[in-house]
Amino acid sequence: MTGRTALVTGGGQNTSYPGVGYAICRVLARHGARVAVLDRNAEAAERTVKLIAEDGGEAISVIADVTDDRACASAVAEVVDRLGALDTVVNNVAAGDRSGLFDTTPEHYDRLMDINLKSAWSITRHAVPVLPRGSSIVNISSVGARRRGPGLVYCVAKAAMENMTEGAATTLGPQGIRVNCVAVGAIYGAFAAKGPMTQEMREQRREGTSLKTEGTSWDIAHAALFLLSDRARWISGHIMPVEGGPPHRYSTEPITSVPLGE
Repeated sequence: MTGRTALVTGGGQNTSYPGVGYAICRVLARHGARVAVLDRNAEAAERTVKLIAEDGGEAISVIADVTDDRACASAVAEVVDRLGALDTVVNNVAAGDRSGLFDTTPEHYDRLMDINLKSAWSITRHAVPVLPRGSSIVNISSVGARRRGPGLVYCVAKAAMENMTEGAATTLGPQGIRVNCVAVGAIYGAFAAKGPMTQEMREQRREGTSLKTEGTSWDIAHAALFLLSDRARWISGHIMPVEGGPPHRYSTEPITSVPLGE
C-alpha cells in the first residue's frame, strides 16, 4: 500500500478492545498507506492517529457525521486537500442492535439505514470523481446480510450494501475502480467486547465456526488489506465472508468419513 492514500470511515478507537475500523487503519498504515481516519468522535479519531504515528506511520483525523451527505462531500475534499490524493476507500462505519423488522420506529429504521447503507453510498459517490484508475473500494458488511441473524433492520441494510457493492463494481469497472465487500462473521470485536457477552457466549460462537477458532477485528483488517491491494487486481464485485469457515448446518460427519472417489 506504499504511496496510497486511504480514507476509512469509523476508524476511531473509543473502546478498550480494537474495533474493525481502527484495525483496518492500523494495518493499512503498517503497509505504507497514508490514512485519513474519519470519525464523528474527534477524540477517538485522534487516538488512532496517535497510535499510527507511534508505529512510524502517517495519518490524519477527519471529523464528520457520515449520515450527512454534505459532510461526506466535505470530508472527501478535506482528505484530498490535506493529503494530496485519494485512491483507497473503506466504508466501515456501522451501528446495529437487535431490532426486529417491524417492532421499531420509522425514525430508528431511518437512522440505521443512514449509518449502515447511506453513509457508504454518500462517501463513494463523492470519492468517485477524484479516484484515479487503479483505485479500490471495500465495503464492510456482515454475514447477517444473508443469514438474517438478530437485528433484522441491520441485516437488511447490510444486504443492500452487498447489492450496492456488486452494482458499483459494474458501474465503476470501466473507470478502472474495483469495489469489493468483506462480510464480517461473529468476531470478538469492539461491539461484542462492550456488550453483555459472557465467556459462554464467546465459546458458543467459537464452536459455531468450522475452524473452531475465534475471529477478531484484525482478521477483518487483513482481508480488507488483500482486497484493497494490487494482489487482488482482478477481483471486483466480490463478497468475501470472513467467518472462520461456514457453520455446520447440514451434517456433523467429519469429512474423513467420506470414501475416496465419492
